[in-house]
Amino acid sequence: MKQLGKDSSKGQVTIPKKFREFLGTNLIRFKVIEGRIVIKPVKDVSGIFKKYVKKVYLLKKSENLSGKK
Repeated sequence: MKQLGKDSSKGQVTIPKKFREFLGTNLIRFKVIEGRIVIKPVKDVSGIFKKYVKKVYLLKKSENLSGKK
């Protein structure tokens, strides 16, 4: 999976939807490893960042979003 991006005048880069879906979270960690920028999903946090993590709900086949069968 590859995609070209461009930063804004504020230094912000939009992460394409397919990459955000692949990561499965909206909170990410950036790391520089051997001259490359690596983005890793953060799924278990505490403190001030806890409110930024998307909650993932797993539903059984027989359930819908209201919890009714």
